Amino acid sequence: MIRKIVTHPGGAHKDDFLAVCVLIARVQAPVERRVTTPEDLQDAEIALVDIGGSHEPALSNFDHHHFSREHAPTCALSLVLQHLGLYEDALRFCDWLEPAEWFDSRGPNQTAEWLGVERSVIARLNSPIDVTLLRRFARSRELRAGDTLYEVMRFVGEDLIDFIQTARRRLDRTASVAKLWTMDFSGESKKVAFLPREDSSLDEPSASLSRYVRDQGLQGQVVALVYPDRRGEGYGITRYEDHPRLDFGRVETEKDVHFAHTTGFMCKTTSCDESRLKDLVRAAWI
Repeated sequence: MIRKIVTHPGGAHKDDFLAVCVLIARVQAPVERRVTTPEDLQDAEIALVDIGGSHEPALSNFDHHHFSREHAPTCALSLVLQHLGLYEDALRFCDWLEPAEWFDSRGPNQTAEWLGVERSVIARLNSPIDVTLLRRFARSRELRAGDTLYEVMRFVGEDLIDFIQTARRRLDRTASVAKLWTMDFSGESKKVAFLPREDSSLDEPSASLSRYVRDQGLQGQVVALVYPDRRGEGYGITRYEDHPRLDFGRVETEKDVHFAHTTGFMCKTTSCDESRLKDLVRAAWI
């Protein structure tokens, strides 16, 4: 039972801010920004986040600053998510997490090099939302339930946890019903990912199917996604990762195609027959 969350005073960073958000969502404890004491390090009811020079989850100590230079990029949020059993899924579903680990443990220059971008690009990614929340958090000494910033941080933590857990459920559900069609396109063998319409249809079928393709490591093989249309009884068909050989504008005059985007990246059809859906994908091949 964590009764208090303690993090360092002074400047705040995204990793300690988010780590505290997640802990607030889980334990609803007050937050203090101050230096630690030897007693804090031995008290498992006090969570030490990004401070204390110790990583001992059993004692609720979540600091990474004592790790060696050779240690894999890790931040305070990584340690808290690991403790809660959410880290592997967070790394899988939150594309921003690994760059955040690099930025906090390696700095902007090495992060830019790792990402393969110019150093100036890192600063261009800053948001006024980030600036305001981190600035207000840095200026706070104590935060308790009912305080405006505390409640905002609780929302952030709850939504992050919910996103990770929901993404896992969606992926598991998708994997249990998805099919991979192996199709011939002018002598080329390619795969199309198909999500059949089920009684418990996913609320984000196209995103869930795309995530499934990535999780299975099929990015270089799959050219299109076919998934239930959320606004009708038929299906949506889209090119995967904007594959250049598919133009669904080529099928816009088909009787069962009621919408084709002007850029040709997707179409919608009233057909539910798998053979017909395959025909439409073939007809869109350039």
